[in-house]
Amino acid sequence: MSEERTDITAEPAQTGSARVGTARTESHDPDFPEKFLAFMRQGWRDTELPVTPRPEVPNHAKRRAALSAAFPGETLVIPTGRERVRANDTSYRFRPGSDFVYLTGDHDPDSVLVMRPNGSGHDAVLYMRPRSSRESDEFFRSRDGELWVGRRHTLAEKSTELGIETAPLTELADALAGCAPGRTRVLRGLDPSVDAAILPYEPRPSGGTADAAPALGRDRELAAVLSEQKLVKDEWEIAQLQEAIDATVRGFEDVARVLPADRPVSERLLEGVFGLRARHDGNDVGYSSIVGAGAHATILHWHHNNGHTRPGELLLMDMGVEGRNLYTADVTRVLPVSGTFTALQRQIYEIVYASQQAGIDAIRPGVAFKDVHRTCMRVLAEGLADLGLLPVSVDEAMDEQSMVYRRWTLHGFGHMLGIDVHDCANARKERYRDGTLGEGYVLTVEPGLYFQPEDDLVPAELRGIGIRIEDDVLVTAEGAVNLSAGLPRRADEVEAWLEAQRAAGPRLPG
Repeated sequence: MSEERTDITAEPAQTGSARVGTARTESHDPDFPEKFLAFMRQGWRDTELPVTPRPEVPNHAKRRAALSAAFPGETLVIPTGRERVRANDTSYRFRPGSDFVYLTGDHDPDSVLVMRPNGSGHDAVLYMRPRSSRESDEFFRSRDGELWVGRRHTLAEKSTELGIETAPLTELADALAGCAPGRTRVLRGLDPSVDAAILPYEPRPSGGTADAAPALGRDRELAAVLSEQKLVKDEWEIAQLQEAIDATVRGFEDVARVLPADRPVSERLLEGVFGLRARHDGNDVGYSSIVGAGAHATILHWHHNNGHTRPGELLLMDMGVEGRNLYTADVTRVLPVSGTFTALQRQIYEIVYASQQAGIDAIRPGVAFKDVHRTCMRVLAEGLADLGLLPVSVDEAMDEQSMVYRRWTLHGFGHMLGIDVHDCANARKERYRDGTLGEGYVLTVEPGLYFQPEDDLVPAELRGIGIRIEDDVLVTAEGAVNLSAGLPRRADEVEAWLEAQRAAGPRLPG
């Protein structure tokens, strides 16, 4: 590492780069001469960002108020997380913690939300890394300096934009040191320094004096309550999801327009075309795109995407755009590469379509999540029976002590969707998997059938066929609204849509 100056305090190096106080440098940085440093420290004009309050500020405030009401008199600490090393001294593009964004709207790394009780609720303070000071060399020497990563907000600018009190990150350690043991909850696993600053704290089983313990029940309760808050989407969130889904529809159209009917093309080309749409119209893809050509479609989480399409085979694509405010779509479609399904492909496709439609039709407030699952699965089991594959009756196959039909489907019917692709994952079972659907929930409906190439219990002509149809559904008082209806689902409509996209030809986002 280059020679350290008196205005920068060194800390231990981390995986190829050193975090130097608030300044991060690299081992290959040059040892700048003093004349250069003196020259760089002068002649800089101050600037202000023209920030205004974001329109969603009231939404974030309501969410913090709901969290405050759930934990009266307790301090709540919610970090966003740090940048993660990709290789040596390079990092992945930062994606902020979902719960943190849900409560603040802030997208910057390292920040921490601290909510302290004030007698009538909580005071919320966002501890953040403010813009690079010109009083040190950080702005041009640190990898976090604005000549390296761009202009950061000042404390005042961030406070105006997000409608929340701000404080410099350098004051966080003292703030955490003042947290009362047994009256503080932490969203753990996001920031090691925050986890280390506040030890896990549990009451003794006997009910005596509280002390530190490895079981993180109190902190898990914080994570659970946040997940359960996210079950019901407000109007702004639904609009964000619709925006991401609409961009996803455009991304599928982009892919269809470059998918040739008569020659192979690489899965990674199709992944990249969709990724271009995701980066142009949103923040990124919401998860690693699954582009499974031929037998790769039978692998549920196929992320290698190193195969090629072939005329006559099917192409399964499970992809979603993550919008600029991080709400994500999650959509799957299966296309016949040649343009039309074979009779057998269509037969399997229509079983899956019937299962999905039955699930969508079953969705309404008060319906058990498990009942939607059973509805979808029964249709699949009946289809497998019609194919002559079930070794037992449909009723026996559906029995929880059997479930042999799951050999060819494996996964459930769907999951909650929102600011995470698998949203609300920390919710208690009785509120989610063992609970009932509520108005404002958004979930996927995505049944599938997968016949592995090595499966000797199915006829040879079925082996290597994988079909999943997935849509994003909003629960309303009247029932289900398919937010991703912009992409056709019926087999004949899919064929017509693919033909129309190919006729339209390739396009660039714009």
